[in-house]
Amino acid sequence: MRKGIGLPVFPGVAIGPAVVYSKAQRTLPVPSGDPAVEKAKFESAVEVAREQLTAIFEKAKAEVGEEHAAIVEVQLLMLDDPDYVDGVTMSIESGAAAALAALETGEEFAQIFAAMDDEYMKARSADIRDMSQRIYDILCGNTGFSLPDGSFLLVAEDLAPSETIQLPRDRILAFVTRQGSSSSHTAILARTLSIPSLVQADINFDDARSCQILAVDGFTGTWYADPDEETLAMLKAKQEEAAAAKNALEAYRGKESITRSGKKVLLAANIGCPEDAEDAIKADAEGVGLMRSEFLYLGRDSLPSEDDLFEAYKKVALIMGERPVVIRTLDIGADKQVAYLGLEKEENPALGLRGLRICLTNEEIFRPQLRAIYRASAYGNLNVMFPMVASVWELKAAKALCAKVRNELTKEGIPTKEVPIGVMIETPAAAILANDLAKEAAFFSVGTNDLTQYTLAVDRQNAKLGEFYDPYHPALLALMAHIAKAANDNGIWAGICGELGADPKLQEKFIEMGFSELSMAAGRILESRKRVCESDV
Repeated sequence: MRKGIGLPVFPGVAIGPAVVYSKAQRTLPVPSGDPAVEKAKFESAVEVAREQLTAIFEKAKAEVGEEHAAIVEVQLLMLDDPDYVDGVTMSIESGAAAALAALETGEEFAQIFAAMDDEYMKARSADIRDMSQRIYDILCGNTGFSLPDGSFLLVAEDLAPSETIQLPRDRILAFVTRQGSSSSHTAILARTLSIPSLVQADINFDDARSCQILAVDGFTGTWYADPDEETLAMLKAKQEEAAAAKNALEAYRGKESITRSGKKVLLAANIGCPEDAEDAIKADAEGVGLMRSEFLYLGRDSLPSEDDLFEAYKKVALIMGERPVVIRTLDIGADKQVAYLGLEKEENPALGLRGLRICLTNEEIFRPQLRAIYRASAYGNLNVMFPMVASVWELKAAKALCAKVRNELTKEGIPTKEVPIGVMIETPAAAILANDLAKEAAFFSVGTNDLTQYTLAVDRQNAKLGEFYDPYHPALLALMAHIAKAANDNGIWAGICGELGADPKLQEKFIEMGFSELSMAAGRILESRKRVCESDV
């Protein structure tokens, strides 16, 4: 048995096989120097790519329909594009290795397509890059990342949001990452999925690969590779105890979240996709306090269309029924990057072009999302809020575009409902200006992860700064009290959608401050309701 420690981000015990996720390590093969050999390599790689894309196409067609699978079909057609094949052949004949010839020719063609006026043809540039990258990877010996059947514990150095969105979340028993922090997106996803997970773990990848069983104790922050019989029995007993405690919380299902003094609190769920909304209903959430729209943009090669976004929002609206749903508009930037937006690399992305700043400076990105939200509003109880607001003029500009979009839809004969517009308070500037913002907003929702980061000037993604990232810092709590007071003084409601919304040490204090909504991972709803119902605030 080998064991070690990590930082636990969700309690519980997970036991099962381990899978090590590692990013693609591309090693360019030594060129043969013979054009005929390199051509043969290229042709062989094209056939492997054809097999891979055909399998992906059939899977996508079965799971999401032929229309959405068409993007894969386009790449299959491009494999035989004579201009592309001739370009690669000419490059090889000029002395280039097959891998570089495929990649560089693909990039040349992608740039040509990206410069076209036709939007459809522009979008094909991402398909060309993806297809040529696939051939390059095959020629470099990277056959991709395969997962076993059944459930498993995922071990990784770290996971980017764009990677987590592509994982089969229903089969993951736990995350164990060597990097990350308690507020990283791996940790947030673990809490969303209610699975015991560790970050900053001292696990060796060889131990994880060679073990028959990996176990994670999310209560103590311990991992075990091939635990002995005594340890395994202890862990299984903990599992049973946790299951019994979870079952006891069922007594609070269907109850109102009201303190003993009569204060009503809305307990909502944080979600990233329509499937999460189904989990929210199962968890007895009273609404969605945060739908992270960026997860609809991650794990793709091009922007989602207005119809793509509309279908996702509509599905969430229908699932939640009359329960309120707060949709946060696109919050790409900082640690959530998508290559197809073509954003310049920034020295300090956490303070750069992100959140509402991207949307206000790129209306072609913002407008389809707003149209999708207003179209979906006819099917439920939708609210919208804007991230990374620092000034009143930003809120006014976003509201003006909302009014314009709704007016356009009305003229087009498309039904919409009134959509309350709120602000996600996550910058100290927004917190200080809460009184002014409250005169323009229908509600506030505090993003405690970023508000903590910006208030304390501590990078929440930097594991080495863990002791300085203090969510209980008096300056942060003072700002939050000011936010709640400003909301109540101006007749709007205030909630918390950051990780602190589920913090047992702070929930009562937040209610005392005047927050009337707490949004969290769905798995924390019932335990939070128990806490609220037993509170004397």
